[in-house]
Amino acid sequence: MKYYLEEADAVLASQETARNGLDAGQAVHRLEKYGLNRLAEGKKKTVIQRFFEQMKDPMVIVLIAAAVVSGIAAEIADAIIILMVVVLNSVLGVVQEGKAEKAIEALARMASPYSKVRRNGHVSHIKSEEIVPGDIVLLEAGDAVPADMRLIEASSLKIEEASLTGESVPSEKSSHAIAEGENDIPLGDRHNMAYMGTSVVYGRGEGVVVETGMNTEMGKIAEILSRTEEEKTPLQKTLAGLSRILSICVLGISVFIFIFGVLQSGGFTGGHVLEMFLLAISLAVAAIPEGLVAVVTVVLSIGVTRMSKRNAIIRKLTAVETLGCTQVICSDKTGTLTQNKMTVVDTFGDAARLAAAMALCNDAELSEDRSEVIGEPTESALVRYAYELGYVKDELEDKTPRVADAPFDSMRKMMSTIHRDESGKLVQYTKGAPDELLKICSHMLLDKDIIPLTDELRQRVLDENKRMAGKALRVLGAAEKELGMLPEKISPEALEKDMTFIGLTGMIDPVRPEVKPAIEECRAAGIKPVMITGDHRDTAVAIARELGIIEDESQALTGTELGQISDEEFEKSVGKYAVYARVQPEHKVRIVSAWKKNNMITAMTGDGVNDAPALRTADIGVGMGITGTDVSKNVSDMVLSDDNFASIVKAVEEGRRIYDNIRKAIQFLLSANLSEVLALFVATLLNFRLFTPIHILWINLVTDTFPAIALGLEEAEPDIMTKPPRKADEGIFAGGMAAGVIYQGIVVAVLTLISFYIGFRQSQITGMTMAFLTLSLCEVFHSLNMRSRTKSIFRLKTRNKVLIGAMILSFVLTLSVIYIPGINTIFSLEALSLTNLLIGSGLAVMIIPVVETAKLVVSMIRKRN
Repeated sequence: MKYYLEEADAVLASQETARNGLDAGQAVHRLEKYGLNRLAEGKKKTVIQRFFEQMKDPMVIVLIAAAVVSGIAAEIADAIIILMVVVLNSVLGVVQEGKAEKAIEALARMASPYSKVRRNGHVSHIKSEEIVPGDIVLLEAGDAVPADMRLIEASSLKIEEASLTGESVPSEKSSHAIAEGENDIPLGDRHNMAYMGTSVVYGRGEGVVVETGMNTEMGKIAEILSRTEEEKTPLQKTLAGLSRILSICVLGISVFIFIFGVLQSGGFTGGHVLEMFLLAISLAVAAIPEGLVAVVTVVLSIGVTRMSKRNAIIRKLTAVETLGCTQVICSDKTGTLTQNKMTVVDTFGDAARLAAAMALCNDAELSEDRSEVIGEPTESALVRYAYELGYVKDELEDKTPRVADAPFDSMRKMMSTIHRDESGKLVQYTKGAPDELLKICSHMLLDKDIIPLTDELRQRVLDENKRMAGKALRVLGAAEKELGMLPEKISPEALEKDMTFIGLTGMIDPVRPEVKPAIEECRAAGIKPVMITGDHRDTAVAIARELGIIEDESQALTGTELGQISDEEFEKSVGKYAVYARVQPEHKVRIVSAWKKNNMITAMTGDGVNDAPALRTADIGVGMGITGTDVSKNVSDMVLSDDNFASIVKAVEEGRRIYDNIRKAIQFLLSANLSEVLALFVATLLNFRLFTPIHILWINLVTDTFPAIALGLEEAEPDIMTKPPRKADEGIFAGGMAAGVIYQGIVVAVLTLISFYIGFRQSQITGMTMAFLTLSLCEVFHSLNMRSRTKSIFRLKTRNKVLIGAMILSFVLTLSVIYIPGINTIFSLEALSLTNLLIGSGLAVMIIPVVETAKLVVSMIRKRN
């Protein structure tokens, strides 16, 4: 049953109840039937479950196997170090999980704990969770609506529904059925319904409960949240693919080396089998970039810290990288693009008299320190307008206190107040909808003179009203008259006649001043901004035009129109639209999903409960820290602490910088791993023992890791925000990165083998130590090359002091392993002579001119092309 289309008595009958409410027996029976009026809690994973889920990664499985074999072979130090790496990575993964449960809990907290319910003709306070369908709930200003209900009485009732519908102005309610034929009525236009999670800001009313718990509109949102699965980010997908490829290569190479070595040594008998097994493990350890996950995590974490200083709080590390490749930003209008604060921006008439009338005929109040206005948004805007003109409401009321009033109601669309001034004279002020106000006016205040309201003047007022409405302004008029005495009957009929029209005020929820330049920056960066709102089409179009989101009205679509388009058709045409008005939660999810079906990385910003499903569906959800509900913040990947859309642009720039730096770190680490594999492979073919597993682990986890992390701190390239965002399916090796990894890995491997050969002519341990030194320092010097993948390091205008510090640290640690007695014994190394030290270090430095030459050649080829 569509309760909003039915008369109140018909709805009462459908719920088998009456205006006196249910009796105790019916309430108990229905509670057993329908259950408690609360939202279902999501299933929670234990910490142990999350921990072991992190170990499904193929690279992690290979490392665990390597640790087990090392332990069996009595290589305890190797086994412990490998297992420590596995545990660290798993712990880092566990810390990032668990948002869905928090979102459901926050939704549940929005329900009021107690409600006023009429049962057996008596009003009582009961727990909101004990409310059942058919209960009669009483509402007044300040109450939270405990369930979905059809209103059966409404007296000047206004309900704040912004968290559910996105509308910035409270919805005026009535108990009348909506006319037949209007079957598809958006949530925000159902004036005879009240929904769980919204709040009463004015008036009073009664309603019959029609849905409770998970069957409410709030429950539907909770259900969507619980069904929505988190998708992997582009970086996660890339690293997962890289992990699979590396794991396959690792196993293939290790098995080949093991079998080749065993056969070369005379078959599967004797002690050489164990030696070959350990060699295969060395290769496996060499091929796997053990520090990669840790490096990426630390680089992202550092990015998170930087972004927090720019008002972007990251709740999920991978969101940093996803922001960098965002192609579409779907933004909620209210409170995100706009200030969520109704403001008078246009007027017509005598400013002084208009301001005084609007402030006095008003139920909003200035706070004690006058820093804010407390009350309904429209009335608050009028009080604020008067205050800015020097008419302070509490001072006006001290001089002309209110003595009577006729409250606002949605039928006549007006309210009136009567005031007594210091001389004892009575003055009536009336404000309301201009067309209705003009009907009760006989005169008009024009140039401080009161003159008869002619048809010409009446049309002039209507033209001004039309002009303001054309700009999507909410227009209210004011009128006044002097009273000789207080009427015997204070009623609208007795008061609202023979008024003098004063003027008009036009209000709107204004755009944030910093949003327009932010949107221009988005466009320059190749990002498409899209507005999604529960507001009316005219308002949405006006705001979007002002911000430069659209050029004409054809780019706007209403929720009703969207509902008439099939998913397949919408996926093809989604690019035509940039504004969506009067939408419901499921529409927002459809919009985000349609962009994603077009392989566009989509971000969604929002602050209300109604945004939560789309925030979770989007590649990256951006919540608002100040005006945002707990629900929207808990499902978001990033929260803006200043609610400033412009902060997203800074976050996008930071995301792009971080992704560039992660690619630099990955190229650096993979070229290092490739050099290790190639050097070990060649040494094995030549029947040399080049490295042990502990050597490789030291280089991968210590020597390489510090410079790799420092590379993550490189400043952004100057043109980073003038490039289009990368495509979602763009591989991490795009742009020549694969070629860079290969040739750099070969160069380092060759330099390492040359160093080994020079030392090996003296002894096995000297050769191994010199190879260890050259490989370690090659990586240290190579990190300088990686400050820019394409530009010469001698032309960079920025400095990376952290990288220099990391290089020095890695250099010192490498020398410590070689020269400190006891430690070099554990590592099977020896203290090198000064000559060997200089030879090994000199070979390592050669990586810089080789890579610089390659960059120059590539640059010349690109310029020629």
